[in-house]
Order: sequence, then structure tokens, then C-alpha cells
Amino acid sequence: MSPTPDSTFTNPEQRIADLQRQLAEREVELAECKAERDEALEQQTATAEVLQVINSSPGNLAPVFDAMLEKAMRLCEATYGGLQSFDGAVFRLMAHGTEAMPVEPIAPDLGSALERIVRGDKVVHIPDVVDTEAYRSGVPSRLLLTKMGARTALWVAL
Repeated sequence: MSPTPDSTFTNPEQRIADLQRQLAEREVELAECKAERDEALEQQTATAEVLQVINSSPGNLAPVFDAMLEKAMRLCEATYGGLQSFDGAVFRLMAHGTEAMPVEPIAPDLGSALERIVRGDKVVHIPDVVDTEAYRSGVPSRLLLTKMGARTALWVAL
């Protein structure tokens, strides 16, 4: 039997480079899977902690709102946060993660994130409030964010 030429053996340096590239790709995929797993575990843990508060606070919603906000701020790595309810006209603060949050009711300003939530947006993310037309036009809710020192903002409808 005569040996048959095999491309694997004709250029071993190329084969090694290909295997190293494949290994690097697998390591990236593994790191992404671990990050997704860790995030899901963190969310499940936060949910379980909120459910414990609900079970231990029958009829008293304040600790539940506080726990929900604290877990959401932790998951988002947020500096500021607030949990608000909407009564059809204004948003009322139910829990807050900083004393800088206004406690008076807030009417959704035209062009504001709160107005977008009222119109049906489930998530409103603003990477930099200074770059928005609403900020440049002086919408109070945008100005408030910069008074608090915030530039990036996220609103999520529940």
C-alpha cells in the first residue's frame, strides 16, 4: 500500500493554526454561554428574593416595591431608580433608590420617555439624554436626569 497524500499532513503549520482558531472560537462561545447562565441565575435569584418578600408582607406592598426596585437596580447596575404607577394622568413614585427622585406626581411630557411608555412602548432606552430633541427643547423630565447626574436612562413598562 502506498500512502495517499493528505492535506492534513502536507501543511502542518496551517492545520495547527486552524485548530488554534477553532479552539479560540469555542472558548468565546463557552464564555458567552457562561455569561448567559450567570445572568439567568442572577435573575432567578432576584425573582425568588422578591417572592419571599411578597410572602412575608401580605397586604403591605411597600416592601414588595422596594425589593423589586432594589433587585432591578442591582441587575442593571443602576445608580438611580424608581418604581412608578400610572393612574391615567400622572406617574406616582411607589419606591425609589435615591432621595434625588422627585416624590410629586409627574405628568408625561410631550416627547418624554414616560409619554412613550403611555403610548405603548414596553422599553425606552436612551443612551445619552443630552443627544435627544426632548432634552434640547427643555422637557423637564430630561432636565431632571441631568440634575441627578444621569446621562443614560432606561424605562421598562411592567
